[in-house]
Amino acid sequence: MNLLSFESACIFLLPQVLLVLGIQEIHTDQEMIGKISAAGQLMQCSASLDVLFLLDGSYSIGKGSFERSKHFAGKLCDALDIHPDRVRVGMIQFSSTPHLEFPLDLYLTKQEVKERIRTIVFRGGSTEIGRALKYILRKGFPGGRNSSVPEVMIIISDGKSQDSTAMPAMQVKERHIMVFAVGIKFPRWEELHMLASEPTEQHVLFAGDANDAANGLYSTLTGSVCSASAPGCNVESHPCERRTLETVKELAGNYVCWKGSKQPNAVRASLCPFYRWKRVLIKHPSRCFRTVCSDPCDTQPCQNGGTCVPDGLDKYHCLCPLGYGGDIHCAPKLSLECSVDLLFLVDSSAGVTLEGFLRYKAFLKRFLQAVMGQDSPMNVGVAQYNDTVMIPIEVGQYKDAFSLMKSIDALNFSGGRTLTGRALQYIAQHGFRSAPVFADVQDELPRVVVLLTDSKSQDPVAEAAKYARDQGLFLIAVGSSFMRAELTEVTGNPKRTIAYLDPQDLLNRIPELQRRICSVDNPEGCQAQSLDLAFAVDASAGVGLENFVRLRGFVRSSCSYFSINRDVTQIALVIYGSKAHTVFALDTHTSNSAVLQAIDRAPFLGDSASAGRALLHIYGDVMTVQKGVRPGVNKVVVVLTDGGSMEDAAAPAQQLRDNGILVFVVVIGDAQRNTLLRVAGSPSYLIHISSYEDLQYYQDLIIERICEEAKSPVNLCKPNPCMNQGVCILGSGSYRCECHGWEGPHCESGVLRGYSPRSPVLPIHSHAQRSSSGLQHFSRASRHTRRRVDQRH
Repeated sequence: MNLLSFESACIFLLPQVLLVLGIQEIHTDQEMIGKISAAGQLMQCSASLDVLFLLDGSYSIGKGSFERSKHFAGKLCDALDIHPDRVRVGMIQFSSTPHLEFPLDLYLTKQEVKERIRTIVFRGGSTEIGRALKYILRKGFPGGRNSSVPEVMIIISDGKSQDSTAMPAMQVKERHIMVFAVGIKFPRWEELHMLASEPTEQHVLFAGDANDAANGLYSTLTGSVCSASAPGCNVESHPCERRTLETVKELAGNYVCWKGSKQPNAVRASLCPFYRWKRVLIKHPSRCFRTVCSDPCDTQPCQNGGTCVPDGLDKYHCLCPLGYGGDIHCAPKLSLECSVDLLFLVDSSAGVTLEGFLRYKAFLKRFLQAVMGQDSPMNVGVAQYNDTVMIPIEVGQYKDAFSLMKSIDALNFSGGRTLTGRALQYIAQHGFRSAPVFADVQDELPRVVVLLTDSKSQDPVAEAAKYARDQGLFLIAVGSSFMRAELTEVTGNPKRTIAYLDPQDLLNRIPELQRRICSVDNPEGCQAQSLDLAFAVDASAGVGLENFVRLRGFVRSSCSYFSINRDVTQIALVIYGSKAHTVFALDTHTSNSAVLQAIDRAPFLGDSASAGRALLHIYGDVMTVQKGVRPGVNKVVVVLTDGGSMEDAAAPAQQLRDNGILVFVVVIGDAQRNTLLRVAGSPSYLIHISSYEDLQYYQDLIIERICEEAKSPVNLCKPNPCMNQGVCILGSGSYRCECHGWEGPHCESGVLRGYSPRSPVLPIHSHAQRSSSGLQHFSRASRHTRRRVDQRH
């Protein structure tokens, strides 16, 4: 009985993967190994080429290694430009007999080839490489191009053939077939060298590292059939070592044994040799030829501690430290390219805690270090508040960053109550030395206030924030994510609210704050566009109370994107079930805060839905001159619905479009697309959202499309501004009303039967003029003014 030594037993217990890692080793540094692997993932041979895989499916390989062979073959395909006119691939599985898995002309795309390789089934049997080679000699490359293009054979095996391979291998190479021998599991390298083409160092590979093997395959093919390597890439020779796991017999010593004797019934003592079997790795020194490309990060292009990350062979990007990233190489300053008077209003109340106050001081310093240069065009100041407000650093007091940092370091935590509303009002009056409250002439520089708080205010903020904005202050609020709603109430615009998740995330928001500050001269959303906007919200039972509240919240947050007043944006809200109800008209509210409060009072109806009646109501009772519509201003209706009961809405929607009023349809959930398209009039004005929870993610898209429409040309006569069947007649940048039996700028005053309602009150700057024919003329210059008219029947 053969005995295994303790040493051999330990070797057999080692995980196979650990042994495989030591089968091939390229003697170079880890950086070079990384470059070889990276190049192996990127290279691709593009040439007219027939490639035939011979995949060992014998029992000596086993099913596990067979699956790894399949995976490896798929990885090699990534290095081949598989195409009908370029590289074609076929595969034969061999064991006791060769079996054609697929010919070269069957699958002509990389995806098809890799998918077919994935489905190949392990067959098992003895290892007969010689028979497989004879099959190729007899049949040729199945589906190949008859030697009109170079032929490459890739044998993936452990090299432990049970038949003779020397003669068929020589005959295959005599037919000018390039043979690669790829070792799998614990290969017998001597036999693989005999199978491979010359020079064997360039044609013998190991499947344990697919990227390295792909690089080796590409490197060899580049020198013969493939196009030249990419610029900056070269084939280099590296010393390498391959190992074979062999079982060897060695003398362990002698022991006493009993042997027979020539004498009958006699035995004698003797010394017998004791052998043990052990598995050892036999070394095979060689050289490995691999393609190495110059790394775009070798020149260390990233400055100021930035980390260079390669993007392919010739591109890279820099991961820059906080406060840097002025260009792709981590320039030292973000630099504020806008000229502003900038005041930071820092919460130092008990609610923010000492830790939070120190965090805001650190954030201030990091931000100013990043954006302040020697010639910085901005003037910076710092105020802090609790029950009261202090301005320890006046705006523009320091022109150099060093003095400013020193003053910020001297700021002390105060504690006390969080009165954000009082602080905003104080800053609006006293924060800027030349504030318009005290001076007839404003500075040329915009005034920006950045609020830093992490504590909910103990006094109202809405009216104080509105007052500050009305004084011309551009408000930006930075705070923790749970403060988002209150911060947006302060700024009046969600895009001016910066909410962070944790202290590290706060520092990551430095570039965003820089962009927000410099957006003061470039209003976002529709802040600078005139628009008459009506929301029609489905409040029926089909939507349900919970989802109606979501729709109402969506309208509320959307209004924050607009500057609501008589001259810029007017907003109306209509809710509908079986009937439509005007919550407020276009001319009802003249401020964002008033609109937001009115939206919150919109009731849920809970009956059946009729979108058609809602649109007819908007056409006849909302989008009219009597209810605040302004000639020369774009008009948009946004319908928010679950898509139910839309069949009667197509005709009213078309009537609105015929009168120059755009209809957007936002549908949540499943609905009939054809019906919705008839209502929207175009796929561009139909937005389909899968669930109410996802509605918030589409807000920017919806606002963006509305704002695009706000910039389009306007027909001054749509909808008709003339009442009582008056005819609107366009002029050059103006219109006039031709009245029949009525008079007044919009034919609003009756003259029949002595009836004469009061004349409308025209705005002070109205451009209406009475012509000699009694017609009223209105120029386009009056498009931003509001006209209130009364009509009696």
